[in-house]
Amino acid sequence: MNSPSTVETVSTAADKAKLAAAGLLVVGAVAAFYLLGKQDLWLRVAALLVLLAAAVAVFFVSEPGKSLAAFARDSVRELRKVVWPARSEAMQMTGYVFAFVFVMALFLWLTDKTLEWVLYDLVLGWRR
Repeated sequence: MNSPSTVETVSTAADKAKLAAAGLLVVGAVAAFYLLGKQDLWLRVAALLVLLAAAVAVFFVSEPGKSLAAFARDSVRELRKVVWPARSEAMQMTGYVFAFVFVMALFLWLTDKTLEWVLYDLVLGWRR
């Protein structure tokens, strides 16, 4: 069996600076959108998108960004290993779930009505 690999994260000053720069670019994008309030909407949206794209690019150059990208690649690789059920199997299991829910609802309704009858009619003597 494969043992899980240990992950060591080393946070360098360069990575912290990259993350800070990405954060500042996001703040700058929002600020630019509102500061360009008298300009056309397409210019405001373009400035917002360009600065957000720059922030994402700076983030993915940093070590946390690279780790996130590696995690995404691993997730996609694992997702491809999943054996999905055939349509008939999925429909059959869905039918089982609906049947179980119906039976359970019927059981709970009967239990509720029985307890109501025992408590109100037999124990307390309240007749409706």
